[in-house]
Amino acid sequence: MLKKAIILAVFFTLHPLLFAEEMPEVTDRHWTRKYDTHFRKYSKRFFGPAFDWHWFKAQGIAESGLRENAQSWTNAKGIMQLMPRTFAELKKKNPELRKVTDPRWNIAAGIYYDSYLFAKWKEDRVFLDRVRFMFGSYNAGFSTILRAQKVSRKNGFNGKDWESIKSIAPKVSRWRDKETLGYINKIEILMGDAAKQNKGWSWW
Repeated sequence: MLKKAIILAVFFTLHPLLFAEEMPEVTDRHWTRKYDTHFRKYSKRFFGPAFDWHWFKAQGIAESGLRENAQSWTNAKGIMQLMPRTFAELKKKNPELRKVTDPRWNIAAGIYYDSYLFAKWKEDRVFLDRVRFMFGSYNAGFSTILRAQKVSRKNGFNGKDWESIKSIAPKVSRWRDKETLGYINKIEILMGDAAKQNKGWSWW
């Protein structure tokens, strides 16, 4: 009985990732709207009014299914799945942040961290690729994606577009590349047509 319970628990944990193509889009009423105020507010604060805040809600869905009490096996917490140590570092620059388990501050910290990573990928590239580099860094770590870029360039690619990163992903050591690529793909599926429409954008 215990074995069956464990199998079911694992299945339902992996289910959203395995069947991402079937997930309703981020604007669908399937997803709660009670956190939308926080996603709007902190997207505008850290990215400006022109940035579509739904990207960060889609990220929250991909991270935790918008479950405020979510906790991973690595101890990442909350909607945006932040490690307590990361949250503490972010809090030094944003003293207003309070508890990592509070949905408002978890979302605020996650979006602020996104803005920090977004700024690191200033090299000229289209908007969607810059967003992918940002989310890839959030998931795998900035240093991991930087290493991937270096491997890409060693293999004859320019390293500026995300496709060049995907093409060499299995060659990058110490990177769970399938997890990161699946994570980004899920966010884009949740964004639906909005992701396709942004392909030609440049940003800053």
